[in-house]
Amino acid sequence: MNEKVIPPVPDRVQEIALREALEERYLAYALSTIMHRALPDARDGLKPVHRRILYGMRLLRLDPGAAFKKSAKIVGDVMGNFHPHGDQAIYDALVRLAQDFASRYPLVDGQGNFGNVDGDNPAAYRYTEARLTEAARLLLDGIDEDAVDFRPTYDGVSQEPVVLSAAFPNLLANGAQGIAVGMATAIPPHNIAELCDAALYLIDQPKARSRTLLKFVPGPDFPTGGLVVDPPEVIAEAYSTGRGSFRVRARWKIEETGHGTYQVVVTQIPWQVQKMRLVERIAELINEKKLPLVADMRDESAEDVRIVFEPRSRSVDPALMMESLFKLTELESRVPLNINVLVRGRIPKVVGLAEALSEWLAHRREVLLRRSRHRLAEIEHRLEVLGGYLVAYLNIDKVIKIIRKEDEPKPVLMTTFKLSDIQADAILNMRLRNLRRLEEIEIRQEDKALRAEKKSIEDLLRSEKSQWKTIAEQIRDVRNSFGPKTPLGKRRTDFAEAPAHDEAAIEEALVEREPITVVVSEKGWIRALRGQVADLSSLAFKADDGLDHAFFAETTSKILVFATNGRCYTIEAAKLPGGRGHGEPVRLFIELEQQAEIVAVFRYQGGRKLIVASKQGRGFVVPEDECVANTRKGKQVLNVKPPDTARVLAPVEGELVAAIGENRKMVIFPLDQVPEMARGRGVRLQRHKDGGLSDIRTFEVEKGLSWTDSAGRVFNLSLKELTDWRGNRADAGRLAPKGFPKNNKFGNAPMGNGKGADKGE
Repeated sequence: MNEKVIPPVPDRVQEIALREALEERYLAYALSTIMHRALPDARDGLKPVHRRILYGMRLLRLDPGAAFKKSAKIVGDVMGNFHPHGDQAIYDALVRLAQDFASRYPLVDGQGNFGNVDGDNPAAYRYTEARLTEAARLLLDGIDEDAVDFRPTYDGVSQEPVVLSAAFPNLLANGAQGIAVGMATAIPPHNIAELCDAALYLIDQPKARSRTLLKFVPGPDFPTGGLVVDPPEVIAEAYSTGRGSFRVRARWKIEETGHGTYQVVVTQIPWQVQKMRLVERIAELINEKKLPLVADMRDESAEDVRIVFEPRSRSVDPALMMESLFKLTELESRVPLNINVLVRGRIPKVVGLAEALSEWLAHRREVLLRRSRHRLAEIEHRLEVLGGYLVAYLNIDKVIKIIRKEDEPKPVLMTTFKLSDIQADAILNMRLRNLRRLEEIEIRQEDKALRAEKKSIEDLLRSEKSQWKTIAEQIRDVRNSFGPKTPLGKRRTDFAEAPAHDEAAIEEALVEREPITVVVSEKGWIRALRGQVADLSSLAFKADDGLDHAFFAETTSKILVFATNGRCYTIEAAKLPGGRGHGEPVRLFIELEQQAEIVAVFRYQGGRKLIVASKQGRGFVVPEDECVANTRKGKQVLNVKPPDTARVLAPVEGELVAAIGENRKMVIFPLDQVPEMARGRGVRLQRHKDGGLSDIRTFEVEKGLSWTDSAGRVFNLSLKELTDWRGNRADAGRLAPKGFPKNNKFGNAPMGNGKGADKGE
């Protein structure tokens, strides 16, 4: 704390523009993140940390079948020699390579607690042990035969591989996840046998498109199984562009429990979903009564996943119950696809399925050529040595004499027998006990075999066709090792179509069905009272507000709102506020224009006919189903232009229509004179000299026309008594009968279910 602060030396201070410094340094950081941390190499599908872990384990001789070694030893060696970053980051990467529920083909064979599908953390690296798997051996195959380039490590002391030889398409087989600067990658795992089949086809047809390869690779193959329920055209588009997503569902089955009852058992969950968190979330939803079709849930999982769901009753449709679970929980999840990789280890690029496999095949050809040249060099060296051995065998006595007498026998041997430097060294380094076994026949046999191998390699290097034939044979060997008949190679994820269910039925399954009473105030505040409340006299409202509409419904009902702008809006009854307070404004649930007012609020029943009309007296009959809106913006039903506004919406309950205007004139005409439309301005229902339309009511001939006055008294006139007011559509009509309310209204029609008590009834 007492150290003296040394001021900067003026001559050594450099002024740099802040913007330039930030741009330069952030670009360096971005490139470092993209190239060395987040994006995998298209050739071996690995990021540097994974590549260094596998190479470090190879140097520790942790081959398949070898004894396990502590993970702490592996992490320490990798961190010290290759990856100078946090030990926890290295161990986390090692753990993921060993988790059979995270990696489709684990590259590390772990012993100890490496975590589980529940989401539990692995044990610390001092408690776990690891070694390479057979799949990892294939990735490293030939790395000592100059198959790939090496580069200096971070400290320059040793070398590390730039890329692995990758005998199988690990990029797609195990997938990759990563977030860089301005870009990300998300590649789900796939089946090796299917990828090999696609690669073999691509060798024969190099210009094949991704869509063509889908007959070999139908989609991802997740280690945890599940079902992909996307349509084939969506999957094809994703693989063609390299971007998309897959809709993955849990696998479930029905188990009969006797006496007509059953239970649903989930045996596979989507990839990367933590089972413990999933179970906790489902339990919360059951407690909150958001899964009314589910009575109980139990997690009976051991090594295999087994989550049991009991339905509320035996009559519950199991498919509908599962749809409600898929809608609200991670039993259905989206797995993204974004094949953003480093092409040739340098260029970040989003590629499709065909290009990803082509990059791997090009790498395999490069590996084959490099290994062949390396082997050719070894053969030529050995042939040279064998030539020296043959000279030594044929002239053994003279060779021994030169070695015994000469102080520097090497140049003498080279001069005497015209040997090369390598041949002379080989003779001088030969052990005496080998002289007895050295026979001309054996030398010549080995020489002959090596020359034949040399010729085949030279033929291979000259013929591209032979090269691809050799690569195809290698791919077939890999396919046999990971074929569909092997436990590891068998496909785990299947494809299916999501069953088609009525959206309304699914929405209803998500809400517990209970009776409610919907109350709407004069100022447009809405609430839902529990149960069917007939007496609303004690209901409290805000100051200067009162009851306007009230009707019975259920929590699963849809509430329709008709406004003066001619639009109809839909509100889910389950979303309405409770009845303890004054409710909330209807405008919070729908996008109602500021100048628009509410005309009618009612429960959707379906199948009914409604009559709508504007202030100018134009209207038509519309099916109730055409009034249901799918968005908050509502659905235009009655077209009105200012100053005209929508005035009336009433149910069609008879054969005659009674219309009354603001001038108190009423006309009655047949309903069949009014057209039925889904949307429009309608036709003239009543002609008005002064004012406009006030109200409309339809009624049956036998029952006659009824209305309610301000005192609550009900009046009813028979058809005979209404003779003076009968006419045709668009007539002006006559003054209303004696006793008709002064507000020119018939009284609110029961738009709910026929039992609700509206204001004035």
